Amino acid sequence: MTTTIDAPPLGPMLDDIVRSHRPPREAGSVPANIPSLAAVPFSRFGIAVATAAGEIFTSGDADVPFSIQSISKVFTLAMALRRDSSGALWSRVLREPSGSAFNSLVQLEVEHGIPRNPFINAGALVVTDRLMEETPDAATAVLRFLTGQTGEPGPFIDEAAAVSELSNSSRNLALAHFLKDFGNLRQSAEAVVENYVRQCSIMMTCAELAKAGLFLAREGRGTSGTVVSRSEAKRIGSIMLTCGMYDAAGEFAYRVGLPGKSGVGGGILVIVPGHCAISVWSPRLDAKGNSLAGSAALADLSDRTGWSVF
Repeated sequence: MTTTIDAPPLGPMLDDIVRSHRPPREAGSVPANIPSLAAVPFSRFGIAVATAAGEIFTSGDADVPFSIQSISKVFTLAMALRRDSSGALWSRVLREPSGSAFNSLVQLEVEHGIPRNPFINAGALVVTDRLMEETPDAATAVLRFLTGQTGEPGPFIDEAAAVSELSNSSRNLALAHFLKDFGNLRQSAEAVVENYVRQCSIMMTCAELAKAGLFLAREGRGTSGTVVSRSEAKRIGSIMLTCGMYDAAGEFAYRVGLPGKSGVGGGILVIVPGHCAISVWSPRLDAKGNSLAGSAALADLSDRTGWSVF
């Protein structure tokens, strides 16, 4: 990782990024199958940086809760890995970029029920299934994990949004039934999808999300001790870099040069190893399902600071 020594002070820089990238007009789209996301004003924009030294810098709408959606997959993977000393999880889900849509049924069938990576929907369902072996209410366990990492009771599950999203989850149910048919799901398909949708419906602010992801920038060490090993933190970061932005991971690596994970709620979590975790949120999405303004802001921040793994 490289860092520009003469980068401007972080607080004023974030304020300038908000001024530069807050959407002035409606552009992009929101997911048609998650009605609650359509109600969020297009002009929302927040950014937060949590440093390894314990500082937090925020600007814009960084204290407004939003639906983290697929960003939750980073945390469920970390939780599953720390319960998986044998490495058995990696026999059920691979670590390769998919090159297809994040909810592809065709790819899952062709590859005999083994998802390409834990950040596409099929892979995340397998990880949720693994967590449910420990507790049937895996979504609440994820919420407790996030609350523990943020050190405050802010994160919560939007249960009404989850119910609405679950009623529009036919494709996720189809993926779960495919996995079940191939013997790669141990709990019922319906229970796994319900837990998955509830974990995606967790609401967090940019400030909370940056703090929650900080353990990945600190070699696996969270606010109250070790979350995952140094090796696991590095490997989660590598999967974020290659698979974390749906099928636009290569473009994000080119533009930003840092491990990231996006969600269709408009959030993006980015890790600068050894230095900080960054969370940005703007709700309107590009054609690949990533935040339009958020991606542009992170590319700008990377250029200004020199933060990159390359």
